Amino acid sequence: MKLSDFNYELPEKLIAQVPIKNRDESKLMVLNRKKQTIEHKIFKDIIDYLEPGDCLVRNNTKVLPARLYGKKETGANVEFLLLNRIDGDIWECIVRPGNKLHVGTKVTFGDGELNADILEVMAGGTRKVKFTYNGIFNEILDRIGLMPLPPYIHEDLKQNDRYQTVYAKYEGSAAAPTAGLHFTEELLKRLEEKGVIIANVTLHVGIGTFRPVKVENIEEHEMHSEHFYIKQEDVEKINNAKNNGKRVIAIGTTSCRVLETISSLETGLVRETEGDTSIFIYPGYKFKCIDGLITNFHLPESTLLMLVSALAGREYIMKAYHEAVEKEYRFFSFGDAMFIY
Repeated sequence: MKLSDFNYELPEKLIAQVPIKNRDESKLMVLNRKKQTIEHKIFKDIIDYLEPGDCLVRNNTKVLPARLYGKKETGANVEFLLLNRIDGDIWECIVRPGNKLHVGTKVTFGDGELNADILEVMAGGTRKVKFTYNGIFNEILDRIGLMPLPPYIHEDLKQNDRYQTVYAKYEGSAAAPTAGLHFTEELLKRLEEKGVIIANVTLHVGIGTFRPVKVENIEEHEMHSEHFYIKQEDVEKINNAKNNGKRVIAIGTTSCRVLETISSLETGLVRETEGDTSIFIYPGYKFKCIDGLITNFHLPESTLLMLVSALAGREYIMKAYHEAVEKEYRFFSFGDAMFIY
């Protein structure tokens, strides 16, 4: 398939710049794959489409407030983005301006709460950085760090927790699993009272999730890798649903990618495991585990748009996206939601 098969026109005004006031009151587009219908609802209506025994699988990763603004010893302003912890207080970081931050450069953040020494220039221009501080690193980050919002969001975020799911637990992501941003504690409680089973996976979303596809033949695209794990208690919830003929519905493409990575080709059952996934799902892919997907509206020509096209069919998805534009849905991370079942 060609990259241009996944393009669509999106007015810039439809790119959501701030979160909606109430998480569960965003729009919800509902796609029934069998009937090829398109319905327009409010997100909290998702409860009407879920049945007792269905298993919702969510990604409980937590976004690090990983964007730091500091100063060199010369007083020059710099920006760091924490990518991943290499060992202890040594991290891989994206730095700006890169040409001014050489090995040996020292940087101070906040009121001297956090200091950094650049140890090495790594492949691709990232830096190996050692941080020094007094206190607890994550608490300092919570005070002085900012959320690493996607490049298409230009507004400042008033509250860091709005780029965090209400069930975020394990820190390690450079971006939020945004389909989960629509859920509230109250909605999750109502779903559980209805008999919907909720299971967790953990996939730490990397900055590579924003990397564009640059090849016209999409099969030549090299997918980024992300670390994940799933616990035995969650494996049992998912497999029980499968064995009882109930549906497994992924909240977000990250949960979907974990489930499709670890599920059996023959049975669709999953197992307790930890590892890295670089699975690339595009039309022609045969899903093994999931029966439905809750997701946001994705960038043109993105791997995520290809994934939802694999699940629902490219023509059906493109028709739905054109209708979403006509009805002025809000797009991308802080935007509206889609349920494919």
